[in-house]
Amino acid sequence: MKSFKPLVYLVMIFISMSSITNCSSAQKLQKSAPADFGDVYFQKWTAGVRGGGSGINLFIPLKNKPIKLDSVYFRGKAAKLETKDSRPMVYIGRFTTKFNQQSDIILSSDMNEEAKNTLPVKTEKIPFELKSNECVVSYKAKDETKHYKITGIEEKAAQNYPSAPTNKQ
Repeated sequence: MKSFKPLVYLVMIFISMSSITNCSSAQKLQKSAPADFGDVYFQKWTAGVRGGGSGINLFIPLKNKPIKLDSVYFRGKAAKLETKDSRPMVYIGRFTTKFNQQSDIILSSDMNEEAKNTLPVKTEKIPFELKSNECVVSYKAKDETKHYKITGIEEKAAQNYPSAPTNKQ
Protein backbone atom coordinates (compact mmCIF):
# COMPACT_ATOMS: atom_id res chain seq x y z
CA MET A 1 0.00 0.00 0.00
CA LYS A 2 2.89 2.37 0.78
CA SER A 3 4.33 1.91 -2.72
CA PHE A 4 0.93 2.68 -4.21
CA LYS A 5 0.71 6.25 -2.77
CA PRO A 6 3.69 7.68 -4.71
CA LEU A 7 2.24 6.25 -7.91
CA VAL A 8 -1.12 7.95 -7.24
CA TYR A 9 0.62 11.27 -6.53
CA LEU A 10 2.67 10.95 -9.69
CA VAL A 11 -0.45 10.31 -11.80
CA MET A 12 -2.26 13.28 -10.22
CA ILE A 13 0.69 15.60 -10.96
CA PHE A 14 0.83 14.38 -14.55
CA ILE A 15 -2.90 14.98 -15.08
CA SER A 16 -2.76 18.48 -13.59
CA MET A 17 0.28 19.42 -15.70
CA SER A 18 -1.36 18.19 -18.92
CA SER A 19 -4.53 20.19 -18.23
CA ILE A 20 -2.48 23.35 -17.62
CA THR A 21 -0.63 22.84 -20.90
CA ASN A 22 -3.88 22.33 -22.85
CA CYS A 23 -5.41 25.53 -21.48
CA SER A 24 -2.47 27.65 -22.56
CA SER A 25 -2.66 26.42 -26.16
CA ALA A 26 -6.25 27.61 -26.63
CA GLN A 27 -6.65 30.41 -29.16
CA LYS A 28 -7.91 33.72 -27.82
CA LEU A 29 -10.32 35.80 -29.89
CA GLN A 30 -10.02 39.56 -30.10
CA LYS A 31 -13.07 41.48 -28.91
CA SER A 32 -12.71 44.43 -31.29
CA ALA A 33 -12.55 44.14 -35.06
CA PRO A 34 -9.08 44.74 -36.54
CA ALA A 35 -10.64 46.33 -39.64
CA ASP A 36 -13.94 47.60 -40.96
CA PHE A 37 -15.43 44.53 -42.67
CA GLY A 38 -18.01 44.74 -45.43
CA ASP A 39 -20.77 42.14 -45.91
CA VAL A 40 -19.02 38.77 -45.52
CA TYR A 41 -20.63 35.98 -47.56
CA PHE A 42 -19.96 32.52 -48.96
CA GLN A 43 -20.93 30.86 -52.20
CA LYS A 44 -20.94 27.15 -53.05
CA TRP A 45 -19.68 26.11 -56.48
CA THR A 46 -19.73 22.96 -58.59
CA ALA A 47 -17.72 22.22 -61.72
CA GLY A 48 -19.71 21.44 -64.85
CA VAL A 49 -17.81 18.26 -65.64
CA ARG A 50 -17.94 15.00 -63.73
CA GLY A 51 -15.02 14.76 -61.33
CA GLY A 52 -14.25 18.48 -61.72
CA GLY A 53 -14.74 19.18 -58.05
CA SER A 54 -16.83 21.41 -55.86
CA GLY A 55 -16.31 23.72 -52.94
CA ILE A 56 -17.16 26.85 -51.03
CA ASN A 57 -15.62 30.27 -51.55
CA LEU A 58 -15.75 32.64 -48.57
CA PHE A 59 -15.52 36.36 -49.43
CA ILE A 60 -14.33 38.87 -46.80
CA PRO A 61 -14.43 42.45 -48.10
CA LEU A 62 -12.67 45.23 -46.24
CA LYS A 63 -13.91 48.82 -46.29
CA ASN A 64 -10.41 50.04 -45.44
CA LYS A 65 -7.18 48.07 -45.40
CA PRO A 66 -5.18 48.70 -42.24
CA ILE A 67 -4.25 45.00 -41.85
CA LYS A 68 -3.32 41.99 -43.93
CA LEU A 69 -5.48 38.94 -43.26
CA ASP A 70 -3.65 35.60 -43.30
CA SER A 71 -6.05 32.67 -43.03
CA VAL A 72 -9.61 31.74 -42.15
CA TYR A 73 -11.40 28.96 -40.23
CA PHE A 74 -14.86 28.10 -41.55
CA ARG A 75 -17.13 25.05 -41.21
CA GLY A 76 -14.49 22.84 -39.65
CA LYS A 77 -11.75 23.68 -42.17
CA ALA A 78 -8.90 26.14 -42.51
CA ALA A 79 -7.70 27.96 -45.64
CA LYS A 80 -5.18 30.62 -46.58
CA LEU A 81 -6.75 33.90 -47.62
CA GLU A 82 -5.87 35.44 -50.98
CA THR A 83 -6.76 38.54 -52.95
CA LYS A 84 -6.98 39.27 -56.64
CA ASP A 85 -5.32 42.24 -58.32
CA SER A 86 -8.71 43.32 -59.68
CA ARG A 87 -10.23 43.37 -56.15
CA PRO A 88 -7.42 43.89 -53.59
CA MET A 89 -9.86 44.79 -50.80
CA VAL A 90 -11.65 41.41 -50.94
CA TYR A 91 -10.06 38.38 -49.30
CA ILE A 92 -11.12 34.94 -50.53
CA GLY A 93 -10.89 31.63 -48.68
CA ARG A 94 -11.31 28.54 -50.87
CA PHE A 95 -12.56 25.27 -49.40
CA THR A 96 -13.04 22.06 -51.38
CA THR A 97 -15.89 19.68 -50.65
CA LYS A 98 -16.26 15.96 -51.38
CA PHE A 99 -19.06 16.34 -53.92
CA ASN A 100 -18.10 15.82 -57.60
CA GLN A 101 -14.51 14.79 -56.87
CA GLN A 102 -12.58 12.30 -58.97
CA SER A 103 -13.00 8.98 -57.18
CA ASP A 104 -11.47 6.31 -59.38
CA ILE A 105 -9.87 3.70 -57.15
CA ILE A 106 -7.51 1.16 -58.64
CA LEU A 107 -8.03 -2.35 -57.29
CA SER A 108 -5.41 -4.76 -58.54
CA SER A 109 -3.34 -7.71 -57.45
CA ASP A 110 -0.30 -5.67 -58.52
CA MET A 111 0.85 -3.46 -55.63
CA ASN A 112 2.50 -1.00 -58.04
CA GLU A 113 -0.87 -0.31 -59.68
CA GLU A 114 -2.63 0.19 -56.36
CA ALA A 115 0.15 2.55 -55.26
CA LYS A 116 -1.18 5.03 -57.85
CA ASN A 117 -4.30 5.60 -55.71
CA THR A 118 -4.36 8.95 -53.96
CA LEU A 119 -4.27 8.84 -50.19
CA PRO A 120 -7.24 10.25 -48.28
CA VAL A 121 -6.66 13.70 -46.87
CA LYS A 122 -6.83 13.80 -43.09
CA THR A 123 -8.57 16.94 -41.89
CA GLU A 124 -7.30 18.40 -38.66
CA LYS A 125 -9.67 19.71 -36.05
CA ILE A 126 -9.73 23.49 -36.03
CA PRO A 127 -9.12 25.22 -32.67
CA PHE A 128 -12.50 27.00 -32.63
CA GLU A 129 -16.11 26.00 -32.06
CA LEU A 130 -18.07 27.79 -34.80
CA LYS A 131 -21.64 27.87 -36.06
CA SER A 132 -22.27 27.39 -39.78
CA ASN A 133 -22.57 31.17 -40.29
CA GLU A 134 -19.37 32.10 -38.41
CA CYS A 135 -15.70 32.20 -39.30
CA VAL A 136 -12.47 33.22 -37.58
CA VAL A 137 -9.82 35.20 -39.44
CA SER A 138 -6.18 35.30 -38.39
CA TYR A 139 -3.90 38.27 -38.93
CA LYS A 140 -0.59 39.65 -37.70
CA ALA A 141 -0.36 42.63 -35.39
CA LYS A 142 3.07 43.63 -34.08
CA ASP A 143 4.57 40.22 -35.01
CA GLU A 144 1.83 38.42 -33.07
CA THR A 145 -0.86 36.26 -34.67
CA LYS A 146 -4.34 37.29 -33.55
CA HIS A 147 -7.82 35.95 -34.27
CA TYR A 148 -11.18 37.62 -34.71
CA LYS A 149 -14.61 35.95 -35.09
CA ILE A 150 -16.99 37.20 -37.80
CA THR A 151 -20.66 36.27 -37.34
CA GLY A 152 -23.76 36.54 -39.52
CA ILE A 153 -22.14 35.29 -42.73
CA GLU A 154 -24.71 35.08 -45.51
CA GLU A 155 -24.99 32.45 -48.23
CA LYS A 156 -25.36 33.62 -51.83
CA ALA A 157 -26.79 31.54 -54.67
CA ALA A 158 -24.58 28.64 -55.77
CA GLN A 159 -22.29 29.06 -58.76
CA ASN A 160 -22.78 26.06 -61.05
CA TYR A 161 -20.27 26.23 -63.85
CA PRO A 162 -21.39 25.05 -67.28
CA SER A 163 -20.16 21.80 -68.74
CA ALA A 164 -17.07 21.70 -70.93
CA PRO A 165 -17.66 22.92 -74.49
CA THR A 166 -17.99 20.28 -77.17
CA ASN A 167 -14.96 19.81 -79.37
CA LYS A 168 -16.07 21.01 -82.83
CA GLN A 169 -13.27 20.76 -85.38
